[in-house]
Amino acid sequence: MIDLHVHTKISDSSLTALETLKMAKVKGITHVAITDHDTTMGLKEAVNLGKELGVHVIPGIEISAYDYRRNKRTHILGLCIEPGHPALESLCKPLVDARCQASYEMVRRIIEAGYNIQWETVEKFAEGGTGVYKQHIMHALLEKGYCHSIYGDLYKKLFRRGDRPDTQGIAFLPIEYIDAKKAIKAVREAGGIAVLAHPGQLDNYDAIEEWVQLGLEGIEAFHDSHSEEEIENAWEYAERFNLIVTGGSDFHGFYGERPTELGCKELDIESVDALLERKKRSP
Repeated sequence: MIDLHVHTKISDSSLTALETLKMAKVKGITHVAITDHDTTMGLKEAVNLGKELGVHVIPGIEISAYDYRRNKRTHILGLCIEPGHPALESLCKPLVDARCQASYEMVRRIIEAGYNIQWETVEKFAEGGTGVYKQHIMHALLEKGYCHSIYGDLYKKLFRRGDRPDTQGIAFLPIEYIDAKKAIKAVREAGGIAVLAHPGQLDNYDAIEEWVQLGLEGIEAFHDSHSEEEIENAWEYAERFNLIVTGGSDFHGFYGERPTELGCKELDIESVDALLERKKRSP
């Protein structure tokens, strides 16, 4: 079994790379793509840990992007990338910095609204990673007894997106995401395969034809949020544009939006072979 979409504590999972890879080993997963949000931090160490445990780690990234032509959020996976490549670091660092600043302001607003949490507590949950995410804020609230889960009514109350201020959560702050076109280009410059993550979840199918011309080479068909119809749609686009079909758990440990197990049962080593073969042929 393989898994081509996995997060660690470097971004917004509750588990470290070591804990995640040990879990993969127990489950008999042979290949894991670590795809933390907007960073390649920790990838080299994860590759070495994988070698020690007998789990092949595929260096990856998940870029929080935006389709500015169609006004839609989108996520671009970069698989088989070169960790620390300047093209990715320079593109993603402003977003990482902006997220950190926004998280501090979110916590300030939540405290101002009467919730008894501290920034230092939230930071502890994010220790060792690139900064604070909403999951870390919710963990602090959970610990204080304000909620019973990371996602739920309180999460919506605090962070709900909306078209107008009166429809948004009290701690919602918009962040300017990375242009999807630039994300695809950066992945290619870093020697990776650009893959459209969970297109059904964010309704990104109508951009595929354009993005293939820019270097998109894969599509994530198998994802927990995808219905059977969306899986079929992804396969149709894969066949039409010669895209590699990928899949993964989008694992976040305790911080997952839904209970998710490591591993993608629908795919096998052939998907990894297809990635490596396409990487050899890429300019």
